[in-house]
Amino acid sequence: MQAILYIAHGSRVKAGVEQAVNFLKSVQQEIEIPIQEISFLELATPTIAEGIASCINQGATAIAIVPILLLAAQHAKHDIPSEIDKAKKQYPQVRFTYGEPLGVHELLIDTLQTRILEAGCPTKDASVLVIGRGSSDPAVKRDLDKIATRLRDKYAYEAVNTCFLYGMGPTFEEWLQQENKGNQVFIVPYLLFTGVLRQNITKRLQDYENKNVILCESLGYDDNVRKVLVERIYQLIKFTKKGVL
Repeated sequence: MQAILYIAHGSRVKAGVEQAVNFLKSVQQEIEIPIQEISFLELATPTIAEGIASCINQGATAIAIVPILLLAAQHAKHDIPSEIDKAKKQYPQVRFTYGEPLGVHELLIDTLQTRILEAGCPTKDASVLVIGRGSSDPAVKRDLDKIATRLRDKYAYEAVNTCFLYGMGPTFEEWLQQENKGNQVFIVPYLLFTGVLRQNITKRLQDYENKNVILCESLGYDDNVRKVLVERIYQLIKFTKKGVL
């Protein structure tokens, strides 16, 4: 019997965990799979191991592991696969498959633009700063740069820059220390949920002198994110809404 295990990141902020659960429950309604469980990578429960055990206890013989992550970094490339390897040894009779993060997708570009328009009306010379979580993996920077370039080209911004909250540069702190010309800048956190990182951005901007800097809502869990995730799930389990491929 097929099962799906969704792996969200987890957060110290209760609202962030609740957002993830509510979003994934809405996704579950679109997937015609009998067993679907939600787990967390860290900072919340159930854990990945507990989620796998729950699927198997319900009769799962095949588990599709779906990471609820924006980009492929340490968590996607190492942490989750490590947990899957442990499960394969513990449950040799179960077939495990592993999906892709949300990645670079046109619908997510559109959501970034929606967040900007929600925050204000961009002027002709407006620019955008997309803030990523951060990683030591250069692929993360490459992917975020691709997203920034596509946003700039599609919606005709003067510039769309990127920075990170930790890990490789440029960092958000470095961006804040740069001389700003006073032009309108929309800051969009490339984050899925309410959490400590978002709170830190808000706090850091409270003392920032340039009033033309506008903080937008995070990318978040919207309809476009849901559509991309459903697409990734069907790619993984090789199903369409019409049946098996």
